[in-house]
Amino acid sequence: MSKKNNTAGILAGLLAGAAAGVILGMLYAPEEGKETRKKIKDKAGDLKDQAKNKYGEVSEKVKDQYSNISSTFKETANNVAHTVKDGYDKYKDQIVSKTADVVKNVESELNDLKQ
Repeated sequence: MSKKNNTAGILAGLLAGAAAGVILGMLYAPEEGKETRKKIKDKAGDLKDQAKNKYGEVSEKVKDQYSNISSTFKETANNVAHTVKDGYDKYKDQIVSKTADVVKNVESELNDLKQ
């Protein structure tokens, strides 16, 4: 998540810096106010479009990464669940077998004591 926030922050900073540079450059250019305002409006529209495009690109990358991470997590969780179940089944069978042996030994001992 930290990388995503850093990327978004850097992107926002670059766009803000570019916008400020364009605006300052136009304000100091020797043109009529009406023409300068038109250029500022046009540049603002261009920057808005660029920001939308970049947002779309970053959004798609985040969605793809989320999908990849989600798939990997699900696969890993399934593997862990199968491993735990296999281990449980293995040890359960061993315990049942050993318990049966202990029961037989106890019965044998009891029979020996009765005689």
